[in-house]
Amino acid sequence: MIIIGSQAALASWDEDELPAAATMSTEIDICPMHDDDAETLADKLDGAIGELSRFHQTHGFYIQGVGRETALLAPGWTDRLVAVKVAGADSSTGWCLEIHDLCAAKLLANRAKDHAYVAAMIQESFVDPNVVWDRVAGTDTDARRIEAAQRWLLGPCRVWSATGRTARPPTYEPA
Repeated sequence: MIIIGSQAALASWDEDELPAAATMSTEIDICPMHDDDAETLADKLDGAIGELSRFHQTHGFYIQGVGRETALLAPGWTDRLVAVKVAGADSSTGWCLEIHDLCAAKLLANRAKDHAYVAAMIQESFVDPNVVWDRVAGTDTDARRIEAAQRWLLGPCRVWSATGRTARPPTYEPA
């Protein structure tokens, strides 16, 4: 399984280390990794432990099963996945998106909640906006979506630069 949503950050940091905007979601987006029919398995996850399920009522969070095409990701993302092993569990390994891939996917989704997440992660120095910029630019999607994500990213880049770190590009020229 691959965690592709905001909770993927928990593979790299403890909840108390992260900004509140990074841990406020009560859903965990999980994509089956090695299944010929990932959409069917995602639907089964939703039915068993998804929103409004007994699991959700009992534990206060739920699993959102998603397909492989849910997130727009830059080439090489599978090589950057972060492994998660739970102490005392069997030999299974879970996987989480690397934080820069996650932030690029969130910007390409272009939702207000995702902008808040990425802004907090940049402001608190959990991600480098230069790397996010490059991941957005390298994603195989339409140019308008990439341009919108990069245009939004200019604001956090200016904030990053104002703290003495170097963010590129200092200016943005649409294609």
